[in-house]
Amino acid sequence: MSKNTPLTTVNGAVVADDQASISAGERGSLTFDNFRVFEKLAHFNRERIPERVVHARGSGAYGTFTLTKDLSNHTIASFLQGTGTKTDVFVRFSTVGGGQDSSDYARDPRGFAVKFYTNEGNWDMVGNNTPVFFLRDPIKFPDFVHSQKKNPATNIPDPAAMFEFWANSPQSLHQMTILMSDRGIPYSYRHMHGFSSHTLSMWNNKGERVWVKWHFKTNQGIKNLSDDKASAMPSFGAQQDLVASINNADFPSWAVKVQIMTEEEARHYHINPFDLTKIWPHADFPLIEIGQLELNRNVDNYFAETEQAAFSPSNLVPGIGASPDKMLQARLLAYSDAHRYRIGANVNQLPVNSPRCPFHHYQRDGVMAGMPPAFGDNNNQGGGVNFYPNDSIAEGAPAPVIEALEPPMPIEGEAWIKAYDTQEDDNFTQAGNLYRLMSDDQKNQLTNNIAGALTHASESIKERMLAQFKAADANYAERVSKALSQLA
Repeated sequence: MSKNTPLTTVNGAVVADDQASISAGERGSLTFDNFRVFEKLAHFNRERIPERVVHARGSGAYGTFTLTKDLSNHTIASFLQGTGTKTDVFVRFSTVGGGQDSSDYARDPRGFAVKFYTNEGNWDMVGNNTPVFFLRDPIKFPDFVHSQKKNPATNIPDPAAMFEFWANSPQSLHQMTILMSDRGIPYSYRHMHGFSSHTLSMWNNKGERVWVKWHFKTNQGIKNLSDDKASAMPSFGAQQDLVASINNADFPSWAVKVQIMTEEEARHYHINPFDLTKIWPHADFPLIEIGQLELNRNVDNYFAETEQAAFSPSNLVPGIGASPDKMLQARLLAYSDAHRYRIGANVNQLPVNSPRCPFHHYQRDGVMAGMPPAFGDNNNQGGGVNFYPNDSIAEGAPAPVIEALEPPMPIEGEAWIKAYDTQEDDNFTQAGNLYRLMSDDQKNQLTNNIAGALTHASESIKERMLAQFKAADANYAERVSKALSQLA
């Protein structure tokens, strides 16, 4: 026998020849006993799982979160207690709208998702590189994504459709202003911030809740590309940059900060603190630095780790919870459901998704059931009781832990259950504030980028968009109008 590691079939049998198929004579047809060929081809046909509808193109790496400010006064989450506490993480960056065949340098938001492998379970911070989003009501999300994808007839990008949606959805103006600005194309994943965007919650051992927004501020500095410079970059450039920087021990890092709002402040604040199209002004709720995030290890296998990494806002741990943010509420269901469809019911048994702490539940069966996870035992949980409540609790069967109970969340007095139309909410003030913070050069970049895409839209769409720009700032509309006329 050779000293090389034996090549085997998936059932472990040694393969004698992996380079020639069995045939009826040298020039004859293949025979039906080519089971090794069938195995290779059948697996090859199934090597691709469905790509994500959004965030399809991504890059990932492992690292560490180090707590520098104890938060035990705000949360019972153990990984946020004790200065110096370290927590392993996996971070996935991504573009949003394009497929696996798209470029790392598309003008597009960037996904910024962090899986914290805490000693009480995995917490997924599933955010973007922007502090707001295009929508505040999830019923609009499929329509929004359809408008940003390729034209269903031509299968090519359709900027007119993008603006047609935005013209009919003024709540998108704030995020669209960010997207079309100089920050619309980050130079690399290392040179951009990350945000929870959503309002999350924390609660302490007294049952006191606070509302929280998370910010990840790049220590590498912000660096962006113009459309012209982006077009000259390789489509895989951001992936290449991340891998190379970690291989060269130039470990990217971010300062982790939070904004905190009390429940009482939220009741009386002049904007809805759960509106995903709005920021919390730092003057009212300053950033508090709580730690450092560093990425220091590349994946061993892109498909097994980065492609199959499954993040969901519903992956919460005791002490960290959701909020009445309507977009977040929908994502609590939609993300986990997407992973069960895309990868399988036992997606969390994959090593990249498996908790690093002991875990016990009553879920059984399904595709990949019994696959040994990297951390803990599985065997489809053996022959033990598979339902709750049961009579085996005294013998150590899993049971709820009352200390992890989240405090009750009040709702508005005499609230009526109905569909609430928020189209006429203030969609323009914060977009105008952002515009007025820009330098003259940044304003020119923004308005020229908008005009370059808006020129493909109908006159009706142009008029409605100009009305939105004017509502944010008169100069905003003037510059876009001038840029449009130069393209006519």
